[in-house]
Amino acid sequence: MLKKLRIAVSVPVFGLLTFNFLDFAGILPAEIHVLGHIQFIPAWLSQSIAVMTGLVVCTLLFGRVYCSFICPMGIFQDIINRCFKGRKFIYRKNNPILRWSIVAISLILFNFGFAVIMGILDPYSAYGRIAVHVFKPVYMFMNNILASVFNHFGNYTFYQTEIAVLSIFSLSVALLTFVIIGVLAWAKGRLYCNTICPVGTVLGYMNKFSLFKIRIDHAKCTSCGICAKKCKASCIDARARTVDYSRCVNCFNCVNSCGKKGISFAMGKKIPEKPSVDKSKRRFLLVGLTTAVAAPAVWAQTKTDVISPPGAVSTERLLKHCTSCHLCISKCPSKVLKPAFTEYGISGMMMPIMYFEKGFCNYDCTLCTDVCPNNALTSLTVEQKHRLQVGRVVFKPELCIVHTEGTNCGACSEHCPTQAVKMIPYKNSLTIPFIDADICVGCGGCEFICPVRPNRAIYVEGNRVHQEAKAFDVEKKDEKEITDFGF
Repeated sequence: MLKKLRIAVSVPVFGLLTFNFLDFAGILPAEIHVLGHIQFIPAWLSQSIAVMTGLVVCTLLFGRVYCSFICPMGIFQDIINRCFKGRKFIYRKNNPILRWSIVAISLILFNFGFAVIMGILDPYSAYGRIAVHVFKPVYMFMNNILASVFNHFGNYTFYQTEIAVLSIFSLSVALLTFVIIGVLAWAKGRLYCNTICPVGTVLGYMNKFSLFKIRIDHAKCTSCGICAKKCKASCIDARARTVDYSRCVNCFNCVNSCGKKGISFAMGKKIPEKPSVDKSKRRFLLVGLTTAVAAPAVWAQTKTDVISPPGAVSTERLLKHCTSCHLCISKCPSKVLKPAFTEYGISGMMMPIMYFEKGFCNYDCTLCTDVCPNNALTSLTVEQKHRLQVGRVVFKPELCIVHTEGTNCGACSEHCPTQAVKMIPYKNSLTIPFIDADICVGCGGCEFICPVRPNRAIYVEGNRVHQEAKAFDVEKKDEKEITDFGF
């Protein structure tokens, strides 16, 4: 019954979370984004007290149900195991030093400004990158095949969409993660959750004190070992008739497998475990955390001209909250977000940056800030977005085709929503762009449409700290003829 309950809850959660990353057509309602907001690391980084309290209370009551019911990476591993039903597992000793070392190092580096480590280890973000860079291209390819077939018969339910590689580095990381998780899940069950994942380590520690947990009835148990063979966490020692609660993920496979009814999920007195708590490990973790808080951010290296997404507030704030789940990148309808390589420095690898090769930021769109589960992109209203300056326009008149080719253009002005770029008289009845960077919002419309290659005549430089754009003046400014740009 408990296993069926797990499957009944986890399958819809996994399906909706996955499709939320794949959904380029906006089929799912906006409310589905809440599934990302209840993930452990995003809730912690967004300082969502309600969600964190709920997760902690749930763990203290029922154990690590988060890992089997809510976490997409945990459910993904269960699906892989399901594909190889005959797989048998054996009990393995716990390695708390390695597990807590990973947690401590992750926190230290994160507080040093080396946020990429937390992004790689966060199970939600790691699965998000797999979904965006591995699953989504396959999904879009299948969509394009269906579009071709349906369109051939005059049915336009499906439409063709471009399949593009946004970042070779992020694709490589996603593929590597997919292979590592897949192999570990097939060969070792939940080894990733109980050795590498920092969320699993923290929740595993709380699981020791949970009210409900897996209990072995010594009077009924015959030490046959069937439960241990079914345990994906490899945490049941059949000979000693003990359970290592720090690694139990509450999959309930053991409960279903015991023919003697000697194992159950219930309240009861704490059963002593063999592994003793080494106080030196606790001291090591405490020292590590103290160092993390006090250490300077020596790794935080950023470039001032990088354009961070709306709602980031500043580059530094983005590096402290973003875990590179790439949901904003997947959802962006204008395709102006892509994973960074070293634009933010090493610490910001795979975090979202704005680029205008394939489009420009819609003046009225706030979708990226709506879906961000970490609050790395703070929620914006459309009115706030209209006043937000993520960057400032820069014009290089010596590159403009009005000057180099003696022909009219004006495409940049036509695409500017705030009139930060407007055309003024130049030479021989020509007009040339004139910019007012103070009222620019950095949407990139001018940069995207500029026909000059390889270096555009007009482009946007990012604000390291986002500013409020000045309200543009509808009254005409002095439009005297410009004849000298200092060439």
